[in-house]
Amino acid sequence: MKTVVCYGDSNTWGYRPDGKGRYPFEKRWTSVLQKELGDDFFVIPEGLNGRTTVYDDPLYGFTSGLSFIEVVLNTHKPIDLFIILLGTNDLKPRYNLSAYEIADGVGRLVQIVKSSDAGPDNMPPEILLIAPPPILKAKPSFWYEFMGDSVEKSKMMGEQYKRIADEYGVNFLNAGDIISSSTLDGIHWDENAHRVLGIEVAKMIKKLL
Repeated sequence: MKTVVCYGDSNTWGYRPDGKGRYPFEKRWTSVLQKELGDDFFVIPEGLNGRTTVYDDPLYGFTSGLSFIEVVLNTHKPIDLFIILLGTNDLKPRYNLSAYEIADGVGRLVQIVKSSDAGPDNMPPEILLIAPPPILKAKPSFWYEFMGDSVEKSKMMGEQYKRIADEYGVNFLNAGDIISSSTLDGIHWDENAHRVLGIEVAKMIKKLL
């Protein structure tokens, strides 16, 4: 059985764009991924609301992807594939980051995974870096956190994440090529987006592992 860890934020957690909590287990993209891959794979969702790439949130304080990634690596090893899908929360104006800097942050996470012994035979796991889809200016419960030029920055993240994937020689998927954020809150994904992403990631994994 191959182990796949999905390291992400509220969209990996399954946050509903209508604000009504969390999608049922079977509706989340990680669960769709498990179903598509079948019994030869074990998919582990590691989603946290508000998780950033490497930056500490001055309001919440426990959401930095950097501070927890080594715990996740060592908790679940041996890991055959480590998926990183982060960066949306880095768009919040309080971090004052460019798309280039956000990508560099995710590059730090890639570097940690590549230098770890969390894969089979104490080697690094295979890595799939996924760029999140652009956010939208929707009506908001969340928009107060994503004001300013966050939307424009989010449109540049696919290109910048591809730069990081090429630099470190890891697998890459631009989620913005296949799904869109929901028009309900502009940040999270509807059920169809979860389904489409899960299916497309499964297709990639079957070729990788």
